[in-house]
Amino acid sequence: MTEHPTSHEGRQPLAARQQERTRPRQQDAAAAAAAAAIPSPAAAPNPGPGPAAVAEAQAATRREGDRLRFVGAATRRIARGIDLDEIVLGLCRASVPTFSDAILVYLRDPLPVGDERPVSPFVLRLRRSDRLRHTDEEGGEAGPESERLRPLLSDPTADLMPAAELCEVRAGGALAEVLRGVRPVFGDSAAARAALPELLGAGRPVPTGHRAILAPLRGRRRVIGAAVFVRSTERAAFEASDLLVAAQLATHTALGIDKAVLYGREAYIADELQRTMLPDSLPQPTGVRLASRYLPAAETARVGGDWYDAIPLPGSRVALVVGDVMGHSMTSAAIMGQLRTTAQTLAQLDLPPQEVLHHLDEQAQRLGSDRMATCLYAVYDPVAHRITIANAGHPPPVLLHLGGRAEVLRVPPGAPIGVGGVDFEAVELDAPAGATLLLYTDGLVESRLRDVWTGIEQLRERLAATAQLTGDDHSPPLEALCDDVLDMLGPGDRDDDIALLAARFDGIAPSDVAYWYLEPEDAAPGRARRLARRALARWGLEEMSDEVELLVSEVVTNAVRYAERPVTLRLLRTDILRCEVGDDSPQLPRQRRARETDEGGRGLFLVNRLARRWGGRGRPRGMVVCFYWARPRGRF
Repeated sequence: MTEHPTSHEGRQPLAARQQERTRPRQQDAAAAAAAAAIPSPAAAPNPGPGPAAVAEAQAATRREGDRLRFVGAATRRIARGIDLDEIVLGLCRASVPTFSDAILVYLRDPLPVGDERPVSPFVLRLRRSDRLRHTDEEGGEAGPESERLRPLLSDPTADLMPAAELCEVRAGGALAEVLRGVRPVFGDSAAARAALPELLGAGRPVPTGHRAILAPLRGRRRVIGAAVFVRSTERAAFEASDLLVAAQLATHTALGIDKAVLYGREAYIADELQRTMLPDSLPQPTGVRLASRYLPAAETARVGGDWYDAIPLPGSRVALVVGDVMGHSMTSAAIMGQLRTTAQTLAQLDLPPQEVLHHLDEQAQRLGSDRMATCLYAVYDPVAHRITIANAGHPPPVLLHLGGRAEVLRVPPGAPIGVGGVDFEAVELDAPAGATLLLYTDGLVESRLRDVWTGIEQLRERLAATAQLTGDDHSPPLEALCDDVLDMLGPGDRDDDIALLAARFDGIAPSDVAYWYLEPEDAAPGRARRLARRALARWGLEEMSDEVELLVSEVVTNAVRYAERPVTLRLLRTDILRCEVGDDSPQLPRQRRARETDEGGRGLFLVNRLARRWGGRGRPRGMVVCFYWARPRGRF
């Protein structure tokens, strides 16, 4: 048996035993470190990279950094362009002279828009060229910049610039293959040696070596052009990394052109929409002169919801309308067009102004719950020298009197169109001869810098000041008055569209009006002829009696045949002679061609042949048939 000690003296502590076990390992590590510190006779020292290699690496890093900075600056410059010319100009100015000494930019002609299928044949047109040139080519004193550019004047690549204006890309040709490949290629590559003469034209010099890059311009769906970058012999040739730079420039330019073409198409559509929504020209109704202006909120946002209109009504009256649909978009313009068409249709029914606004409110609610608009509808009667106005949340009109006093008319404000369930009120006011009524939208008087009532007061003061320049006895010219009103706009006042309609009230003098009631009986045509003859004699127009009596007789005969209430006959002498016959028949007369055996049906045919113009309009309780007779030379 082995005897194990039981006393503590015969046993080591645990910590001491662990220290003994780790000591040999530490000694071995120290020995290995000492051995490694002693140089071996067979080992050679590592000298590291030499100064030339370090300098080359630093130069390559700098070139790469410069290249990245150039691409960033160039793409930002290209992206700043909105239209086609700005984008192409941005490419040229960014490339010359930083990246190349000359550039040619070819674009497809015509450029396809969006998903449109390109027309055939595939034709490229030289859109722009740019190159370094001497700033003193005509013999003036040359500055430091021209001294730096002087060596480039004798560069043979200068002959490259008057390249061919048009190039038809042949299907399957060398140029078509390069464009299909999309990637830029050096001018001395096998593909470009055949493609460049086809693009530039026969007899044009092509730079040798890596001194030209042909970069296709590909948009979102197809190739839309090509760019040629050229370097002179005075600077280093293009490197392989420059192909990536050319690809970046070509890609950003092509995408920018695509967007510019789409934007141009949208702007064209917007302009056409706005143009068709607003009247091309204003009518020339009797007793009133009209002028109008429309300004969009900005050049880049031509579409808005403001509109104006002037609609001739029966009885020589005219409806004056101005409105504003909320928003600035194609939707606002479309809603404006629908409301304007509705207003024209309602005006033909000769409804009162408040009824017109009521029906417009119903139409706006049918278009959508969020379709809101303001509108002011006024009817001017030149015979009575009165104007009836109804308002739907629109700024009040301003009346400029002949003496130069301008007043803001007090009309009920009303609720905007589209609110629903609101009654509209109409007021009838005097419209003295020589006065000017100005209807406008809130863009003229309201902006971020002023509230609407401050703007209205400024407008009133501006009108009064303009009228003072022409004196108390003369009204300011209507067109010049509109221009002067728009001149009050400051730099920060173009936050909204502006529609402006000015009406100068000339009126019709009572002495130039003859009005009668005729009972619907067989004797009415004969009485109408006698009354017309007397009126013409009083006006000194006896030589017109035969034709006018015939026309009056035919129109009154047609009215008496269908009327149940008294027929109205009115003659107005202005720059033309106007005859109006009204009755309570709801059916408008229609001209027809009578057969040889018919006893009637030729009255309106005679009116159509003899009168200068004629027509019929409905009204709430019947219709009015009008015809116009040309003014005799030297009379009226």
